[in-house]
Amino acid sequence: MTTDTLFYTIISIIIINFIIDKYLDALNAKHYNDPVPDELSDVYDETEYKKSQAYKKTNYKFGIWSSLFSLTLTLGFLWFDGFEYVDTIARSFSEHPIIVALIFFGIIMLGSDIISTPFSYYKTFVIEEQFGFNKTTKKTFILDKIKGLLMMAIIGGGILALIIWFYQQTQDLFWLYSWGIVTVFTVFMNMFYSKLIVPLFNKQTPLDDGSLRDKISEYAKSVGFNLDKIFIIDGSKRSTKANAYFSGFGSEKRVTLYDTLVKELNEEEIVAVLAHEVGHYKRKHIIYNLIASIALTGLTFFILSIFISNPLLSNALGVETHSFHVGLIAFGLLYSPISELTSLVMNHLSRKFEYQADDYAKDTYRAEPLVTSLKKLSKNSLSNLTPHPSYVFAHYSHPTLLQRVKNLRKR
Repeated sequence: MTTDTLFYTIISIIIINFIIDKYLDALNAKHYNDPVPDELSDVYDETEYKKSQAYKKTNYKFGIWSSLFSLTLTLGFLWFDGFEYVDTIARSFSEHPIIVALIFFGIIMLGSDIISTPFSYYKTFVIEEQFGFNKTTKKTFILDKIKGLLMMAIIGGGILALIIWFYQQTQDLFWLYSWGIVTVFTVFMNMFYSKLIVPLFNKQTPLDDGSLRDKISEYAKSVGFNLDKIFIIDGSKRSTKANAYFSGFGSEKRVTLYDTLVKELNEEEIVAVLAHEVGHYKRKHIIYNLIASIALTGLTFFILSIFISNPLLSNALGVETHSFHVGLIAFGLLYSPISELTSLVMNHLSRKFEYQADDYAKDTYRAEPLVTSLKKLSKNSLSNLTPHPSYVFAHYSHPTLLQRVKNLRKR
C-alpha cells in the first residue's frame, strides 16, 4: 500500500463515518413528531411535549453545524499537513521521543479544546439555559475546563510516556506491558474514581439518617447486600437533570444519588432506582464490563503493535519523520471502523444488562415505582420517547423508555 492510498483511506473513513452518523441523526429526527405510545401518554402534557420536541430539534440542528465544522477542520488539518507542522514545533523543543510526543499531543489536545470550547459554551449557556437545564456558572465552567486539562496532562501524559518507554525498551512486546499498565489503571479507577476524581468536580455527602436511609437499608438487608456507602452528589451545581450510579466493588462499592434525583422522586421510587443499581452489582455487570473493556484494550494494543513500526502510518499524515506518536494518530483513524463495531457490541451488551437490572428490581422490590421513576426522569430531561430503532441500535446504551416499561410490566 502506498502513502497516498493510505491517506485517502483515512479521508474516506472519516467522511463515511460522518455520513453514517448524520444519516442516523436525520432518520431519528424524522420521528420526533411520532404519536406517543399509550404506555407513555402520562409522561408529558401537551405543553411539555412541545417543549421536548423543540429541545430535540434545537440539539439536532446544533449537532449538524458543530459536526460539519469539526469535519471541515479535520479534513483541512489532514490536507494541509497540520500534523507535520505540529511535529516540527514539538521537535524544536527536544529530541527525546517521549518529550516530543508529550509536546505534540499537548498542542493537539490544547488546540482541540480551544476550538471546541465556544461550542461547549453555546451548548451550556444558550441551549441548556433556554430549556431550563443549566445551573453551571461561568466560574464553574472555566474551572471544569482547567481541571479537565490538568487531569488529561497528568494522567494521560503519564500513561502515554510509559507506553512509549515500553515501546522503546521492548519493541514488539510493548503491547503486553502497555496492556498491563492500562489494565491496572482501569481497575484502580473503577474502584477509586468516586473517592479520588469526583471530589475534584463535585461535593459528595453521606445520605443523612432518616426514613429514606432506613428504607434503603431495609431493602439492602432483604437482598443480602451490604451497603453502607450511600452518597448524595451536588449534581444541581451544573444541571437540573437527575441520575444515579453504582461504582466500585468489594469494600469500595458505593451508590451515588444526584441531589436532583432525590428532589424529583419519592422515597419508594428512589429505593426502586437503587434496587436497579444493586441488580447491576448482583448480576456482576460491573465485573463483566470491566473484563470486556480490558479484553478490547488488549486486542487494540496487539493490533497496534503489528502496524506501529511501519513508517507508512506517519507518512500518510504528511509527516516525514516516522514516530510512535504520529503513528498512533494514524492508527486511531484507521482503527475507527473496528471501534464502531465494538461499540455496537458493547451497547447491545449494556442494553441486555439494563433489562436484567430492571428485572432484578422488579423481582426483589416492585416494578411500578421503577416505572414511575423512569417516566419522571425522562420528563425531567425532555427525553425522546419515539427514537428510531436504527438510532437506538447504534447509539443507545440503555433500552428505550417504552421497551423498559413494557419489560417491567410483563408478567
